[in-house]
Amino acid sequence: MNVWKLLIFSRGSNCRFLAALLAFGLLVLSAEHAAADPGAVKSAPIKAFRPGEKLTYTVSWSNIFSAGTAVMEVKKVKTSQGADAFQFTSTARSIGVVDSVYPVMDVVQSIFDPVTLSSMTYTLSQSHGKKKKQRSLAFDHVKGEVSSTMDGKTEVVPAPKDVQDALSSVYYMRLRDDFTVGKPLVVNIHDSGKNWAVEVYTLGRETIKIPLGEFSTIKVKTYPKYDGVFMHKGEIFMWLTDDERKIPVLMKSTISIGSIVATLTDMKMGSEAP
Repeated sequence: MNVWKLLIFSRGSNCRFLAALLAFGLLVLSAEHAAADPGAVKSAPIKAFRPGEKLTYTVSWSNIFSAGTAVMEVKKVKTSQGADAFQFTSTARSIGVVDSVYPVMDVVQSIFDPVTLSSMTYTLSQSHGKKKKQRSLAFDHVKGEVSSTMDGKTEVVPAPKDVQDALSSVYYMRLRDDFTVGKPLVVNIHDSGKNWAVEVYTLGRETIKIPLGEFSTIKVKTYPKYDGVFMHKGEIFMWLTDDERKIPVLMKSTISIGSIVATLTDMKMGSEAP
């Protein structure tokens, strides 16, 4: 894989983390069998995000040149049973010269239950160069299992009843209010046919400046080790606004030839009542 393809391949995976924990580059250490920490999740009504929210990011290589954009949106939908739910959508695409060399287009969508605060369905449509991938997940929290469909084949596997998908985990983490230095947060995620007990470490509070403005933030660090968010391994740092919204305003991930940087460039907070 040449340098251009490595950059875009990493960028596409990175945006799945925007797509998917913003991803949060959620940390998997040795905790595959650890129990999720249910504490400190805010109760309804949800205030961290609401329908109409739209976050736009520029994705660059080592802050030198832009390689792509990513957009995360929240909408209100009805389930097949008529219940209210959130629809999270993340769209990531390559731009400029990178797009002409190795075009990337990822669309990830998650349906989230605002009552149980858990994922209901997840779909991924991925195009990297000439490679295409379609994948979907359906969560049954009563039975404690996930149905995963890829390339026309469906597999049913057990899963924790509070499990998230790779995208809903971003929003779930925004509901947390217990970011404490020295105490990792744990969340169960199902991705790539496996369940992961993922840890996120709080490094402290920082005031950062980006083109959109100055923000008081919570800085966290993760170490992804699974295919569902980043294809490569390395540290990921994220800066979340230090308020009830916990908006990811900046993210940096290390790769073998520099870093991938996702910077918030525009945000619409949403005005529709949840």
